[in-house]
Amino acid sequence: MRTIIVDDVELARERVKILLKGDEEFEIVGEASNGREAVEAIRTLKPDLVFLDIQMPKTSGFEVIEQIGVENMPVVVFVTAFDEFALKAFDAGAVDYLLKPFDEERLKWALTRAKREIRREIPAGEIEEKLRRLLAEIKHPPKYLKRIPAKQKDGTILVPAEDIDWIAAAGHYLELHTEKKTYLIREKISEIEMKLNPENFVRIHRSTIINLDRIKSLHPLFNGDYLIILHDGTELNLSRTHHERLMSLLKS
Repeated sequence: MRTIIVDDVELARERVKILLKGDEEFEIVGEASNGREAVEAIRTLKPDLVFLDIQMPKTSGFEVIEQIGVENMPVVVFVTAFDEFALKAFDAGAVDYLLKPFDEERLKWALTRAKREIRREIPAGEIEEKLRRLLAEIKHPPKYLKRIPAKQKDGTILVPAEDIDWIAAAGHYLELHTEKKTYLIREKISEIEMKLNPENFVRIHRSTIINLDRIKSLHPLFNGDYLIILHDGTELNLSRTHHERLMSLLKS
């Protein structure tokens, strides 16, 4: 079964390739690092299956489907990092997806379903209808947080999201660092990450999120990590696992 892997992060593509090696029914015939390449690869190579990343700079996975046309798409397994809105749409439409980071067992489950679709054990018309329903749901854009309530001794302050320079995990709390003050809220970093606009905020470490507009410069360190310097002089560590994703966003 001819397969294409589409993801703007090379490490993510490599992970899928490694996990697919254990199944001889699949042949990887191509890969793409952005939506434009994905459209060209699907049209040229005519795969049976495509692993399609959702959040890519400039052209998203959903826009790839719109350009190809639902009726011309191969079987799709969507790949996503944290888009809560998309996950709800997938669940409602029974469209398969992999939530990063996924393991071999979850991939095998997705491949089993993909095989059924490719062999037409699931009717083609039903698959196309699922994609149409999904695209219709996605056209209603998610609402990201514009203000974050932070409790104070004398009440609650509404912190505008655009005023936040960076966010750090601190035990059961999060520190919201702004130019003038640091606020403390009780929430998990994975939860706040899903609520913030991914075009403005990005995870750079398991315990840190930054506002992209506050980055002044990046400097490589000896172990593959990077040092990020913000406009106010704050220094933060960028782990190598998040480096490629950050760079793709900065170029978009």
